[in-house]
Amino acid sequence: MATSRVVATAGHVDHGKSTLVRALTGMEPDRLAEERRRGLTIDLGFAWTRLPSGTDLAFVDVPGHERFVTTMLAGAGPVPAALIVVAADEGWMPQSAEHLDALDALGVEHGLLVITRCDLLDPEPAREEALGEIARSALGVPEVVEVCAPRGEGIDALRSALDALVATVPEPDPHADVRLWIDRAFSIRGAGTVVTGTLGAGTIRVDDELELGGRRVHVRGLQSLGEPVGEARGVARVAVNLRGVPREAVARGEALLTPGAWLAPAELDVALRGVRGAEPGPLPREVMLHAGSAAVVVHVRPLGQGHARLRPEHPLPLRIGDRAVLRDPGRRAVVAGVEVLDVLPPALRRRGAAARRAAELAEPGFGTAAGELRRRGLVRVADLVAMGVPRAEVDTLSALRADGWLVAPARAAEAVSALAAAVRAHDAAEPLDPGLTIEAARRAADLPTAGLVTAVLTNAGPEDPQLRAGRVHLGRAHGLPQQVRAAMEKLRADLVVEPFRAPDAGRLAELGLGPRELAALVRAGELVAIADGVVLLPDAPDRAVTLLRNVGPAFTLSEARQALGTTRRVAVPLLEHLARTGRTVRVDDLTHQLH
Repeated sequence: MATSRVVATAGHVDHGKSTLVRALTGMEPDRLAEERRRGLTIDLGFAWTRLPSGTDLAFVDVPGHERFVTTMLAGAGPVPAALIVVAADEGWMPQSAEHLDALDALGVEHGLLVITRCDLLDPEPAREEALGEIARSALGVPEVVEVCAPRGEGIDALRSALDALVATVPEPDPHADVRLWIDRAFSIRGAGTVVTGTLGAGTIRVDDELELGGRRVHVRGLQSLGEPVGEARGVARVAVNLRGVPREAVARGEALLTPGAWLAPAELDVALRGVRGAEPGPLPREVMLHAGSAAVVVHVRPLGQGHARLRPEHPLPLRIGDRAVLRDPGRRAVVAGVEVLDVLPPALRRRGAAARRAAELAEPGFGTAAGELRRRGLVRVADLVAMGVPRAEVDTLSALRADGWLVAPARAAEAVSALAAAVRAHDAAEPLDPGLTIEAARRAADLPTAGLVTAVLTNAGPEDPQLRAGRVHLGRAHGLPQQVRAAMEKLRADLVVEPFRAPDAGRLAELGLGPRELAALVRAGELVAIADGVVLLPDAPDRAVTLLRNVGPAFTLSEARQALGTTRRVAVPLLEHLARTGRTVRVDDLTHQLH
């Protein structure tokens, strides 16, 4: 298993970032021959060292030239801490500012200021100027270390400061869903395609199945800090050997993901954050969104003060709370930071919808489990987690649950009202077929599963729809024709006096209760049919069991008929009904026994 810490360098070109990394690690971060020949970092470099505490620390060395800001953001995007490097002989420079703006937009709160080339000029002016700029960012006032890397001066102090820095970075969740933003992809003879990136949280293991670009891939091998490992936990620099994936099928900005755990939103609503204390200004219609190692053109729709809807040219695996950078390449400037608020936003179709949406996004509790459920009314548990709501919040949320869905109280009340209206309409059209089937009820209440129909009716009141015998009804015999209800009341009066004297054909004809009317009363739960044309009140089987217990654990048909005060026409099918429902068993041809 590999665990480590990761920091990124930041700063103006030729201020000594790569030299500093070499002095700390003894490794060459510039991979390309052109970089070493020109003395200019043009791609991401990686190196690592062991700090005095024993902590392994990896460095992502980024280019400082303005032409490579996109590359810088690809390296710094997933990293939780930064070294801001400023040369004593040049001081604060344009790329120092843009790199700081990017770190601030990303919400990076952990960092060090390193003043390099202190042998060339008094470092104090550069130190004061840099601290004044940095203090207005999320980094606040960082610790400062002054060094001369080629001579090794200040390197021990820097290593101690790095130890203290990484101790302040929160430990990531090793059980979190994996999202490894890819910053390099290459092929190795005999091994195949390898991708690298900074694992921010979660755990990757050899033989894991992950998702890449919508397809499943398998982890053939894993390295961290140059050594093969069986598993790697965030935060860590990792290299992942993928089985059966062509090199040309992978690019910087893609991500290895826990399968089925991430959404790919076509649109997302965000809060806009100014950098270094400034308010975000008007945004161009199109800007570049930098998230993780990805750089994607997004179309911007302003929603209101401090909020916008972004539509990327292709979906990105983002979640609530993610931070990203908006950069205008034309102005060569970071124009805003964004915090993702919603990755499944509603459509904006009516006049004034954008302003109303901005007000909604500013409400307290937005992005929490309770807030998302209240706002959406009905949502899958898996979708809430994939959106970025913490699993612990979702699991402890007080809500109706069924079939993997959550239902807010207000949405449940709406469903009950819709069911009541639908049952009334159905019963008016089909008076002898009262109540809705579960599937018809599901459609009427606009619920995604049949189990949710049962869930919303769990706490329904006496006047609300009730679920009986697999159908949704309104009250006792509600919806049946008046003459059928009247006949039922007369039949009820008969059966209250003699509960096991089922009406014969003559009495049923006298009451006007034919087969269709009896079937309707059975479906409505007013009667139970124990045989064709033999009906009793619904509680008759339970009452029969109570009376038969007084006869004994075993009894004959004749004894049962006498105990129940009924005829053979009723006793025979009633005992068969009790046997079918598991309340009695046949001992032999003559004897029955209660369970």
